[in-house]
Parts: sequence; structure tokens; C-alpha cells
Amino acid sequence: MSRFEWMVALRYLRARRKQTVISVITAISIVGVAAGVMALIIALAVNNGFQSTLQADLLSATGDVTILSQDPDMGIDNWPQLVPKLEQIPGVLAATPGLYGQVALKGPLVSAGAVLKGVPLGNGASVPPLLRHLQSGSLAAFSNHEHRYNIILGAGLADTLGLRAGSNVSVIGSQLTPMGIAPALFRFHVAGIFDAGLYDINSAWAFTTIDDAQNVLGLNDVVNAIELRLSNVFAAPEIAQEAEKIAGPKLIAQTWMHRNRALFNALKLEKRISVITVGLIELVAALNILVVLVMLVMEKHRDIAILMSMGARRAQVERIFVLQGLIIGGVGCIIGLTAGYSVSALFNHYHWLRLDQQIYALSYVPFQANWTDGFWVAALALFTSFIASLHPSRTAARIAPAEALRYE
Repeated sequence: MSRFEWMVALRYLRARRKQTVISVITAISIVGVAAGVMALIIALAVNNGFQSTLQADLLSATGDVTILSQDPDMGIDNWPQLVPKLEQIPGVLAATPGLYGQVALKGPLVSAGAVLKGVPLGNGASVPPLLRHLQSGSLAAFSNHEHRYNIILGAGLADTLGLRAGSNVSVIGSQLTPMGIAPALFRFHVAGIFDAGLYDINSAWAFTTIDDAQNVLGLNDVVNAIELRLSNVFAAPEIAQEAEKIAGPKLIAQTWMHRNRALFNALKLEKRISVITVGLIELVAALNILVVLVMLVMEKHRDIAILMSMGARRAQVERIFVLQGLIIGGVGCIIGLTAGYSVSALFNHYHWLRLDQQIYALSYVPFQANWTDGFWVAALALFTSFIASLHPSRTAARIAPAEALRYE
């Protein structure tokens, strides 16, 4: 587009005393585009924040790919031979055996049910991501063997039981006796407290060693899961297929996408609804741009006729009004993107939107504004502005100079 078209387009958008209404509607149009862009950036940031935070917290507690027995009552008894083979799969960072079981914990005054998870701890074992940064206490107790049984509790579970690091807790498990399976009481030392960021895990999970979990649950040398951690979590389906070939027909491999598909499908649906809902704001802004340009064409029909009589081509006139629509959309985009990313960054940093963790699993609303979202949001706003400018620009290009100037 030529300098002439830019100059005329910008001049037509400047306010004059008799064009106050047009100027006000132009400002409203810019605000409308900015509001739509800002709202869409914030909505996407909230959705991305929930998805990435939940994904990170869930994967820190479990594996990216989990090997399970097809018969839950059987477990995996050949895990010492299977773990080294699974670690040889390209893309697998670690293969960690795990033993899950339901137990009851008794504090000084209160009792509560919990999920006891046995994992390799102490003696140089790789520390699970969830336990690398404890809220209090340390993992040293698992190596110095000062206490016979050691346990790490979720922050919510510890609060419920009235316990802290260094306390003792009674774990009620089961034991095989000549009379069958009977309850058994084990005295554990609380080595530490972890905070997973998720209410369901904080309020119900406890960690100990595999050997101690087997003793509490009355089991032999068996586990019921082998969790694989991957260098690329999105390669989980391919690695799960490779793992199943190695594990054999009695075991299956589940990916993190499969285990949490209901949650992530809900987040995807929410994202689509947010885009559609906020997109209506862009539609309103486009209608405002349409009104502005129609009024400008009506106001400037004499000027347009003079330009055309002086040699301006119809295509140039059409581009002038398209430019005006794009300028309005562009200014609105810049304001909206700046405001959207600023609000998202501030709210995410200061955690201004707090949540009830028992209901929403997270204690605050996370914001994660991806820079890639800004491109397609801005493209959508500019495209909407372009479409809104087509009809007025074509109307302006069809003005006949002789008819417009006949009675002037």
C-alpha cells in the first residue's frame, strides 16, 4: 500500500469538531477489540495454567507411563528383573517400582485412611520428584536407619492427624497369620512432610520404602506398579507400546493421558467454550468498526469523489477504508495484548485469585500466557477487522464522482 493511502486513512480517523460521534465510536471500537483480545489472552492463560499445573503435579506423584498387572490381585513379582529392561527403552529416564495399598493411620487424637505408597528410598536410591523438596523434615532417616519404620506424609494428611516431622504415627495394616489375614499395628516415625500442590494427594497419600510397605500390607516381594519417567511426556503412547512388548502379556502399560483423560478432556472443552464466548466480544467490536466506516463513507463521500476526480483509482479508495479498519484493529490488538499478558503475569506471580483447595484441588488460579496464543489471537482480531471493513470500502469505491459533486 502506498504512502498516499496511509496518509488519507490516518487523516480520516482524526477527530474533527463535526465528527465527534465518529470519533467516539472509533474509540469504542478500539476498546472493544482490546477488550476481546485481553479477555481471550486471560481465558487461555487460565486454561493453560490449570492444565500445565495439574499435569506437572500429577506426574510428580505418578509416572508418565505405568506398568500394571492385568489381574490386580496378582501384582508384579518379577519386578527386579523387569526394571533394568524397561530402563533401556530409548526416552525412558527412570523406571521406579511402586506398591500402593490402603491403610489406616492413627495420630494422637484422630485417625484417617490413607494411600500408602512404597518406593525405593535411601541407600542411594533415586528420589521421586514429589519428595525432592519436602515442606519439612528430610529423607536422611531412610539411610541412617535410626528408626525401624519411617514415613513421609502429605501436608493435608499430617494436619488432619495433628502430626509434624519427628512425630510418631501408628499405621494399621494387615498380616498373614495361621488363622488368616489379621490387622497389624506398626509404629512409624514421621521423617518428613511433602506438599504436592494437589489437595487429593496432600490429604490422603503417604510414602515409605517398598520393604516397609510390603510388611504393612502383608505381602511378599511384590509390587503393583512400575512407573516410567520420560524425557518427553508426549511420547508416552509410543513408549507404552514398547514397554508392553518387554513386560509380557500379563502386564499392561497405561499412559498419563489415559489415566487423566476425563480431567484433560474437561479442560479442552472449557478452552473451546472460552474461545467461542470471548469471540463474541470480537464480533461486537467488528460491528462497531463496520458502523464507523459506514459513517465515514457517508461523511466523506464528497472528499472521495474529489479524490477520484483527481485521479485516485477505485482500488486505492477501497484500500484506504480497509486500512482504517486494520488500524483500528491493530491499535486494539496492541492494547489488548499488552493488558492481557500484564494481567496474567501479575495474577500468576502474586496469586491474587485464591481457591478452596478442597474443591478445586489447587489453592490459587494459575495463569500461563503462552506467546504463541498472542499470534493467533491477534490474527483473529485483525481478520475480523478486515472482514468488517470490506463492505464500507467497496461502497466507497463505487461512488460516482459526477453524481456526488453535481449538487455541490
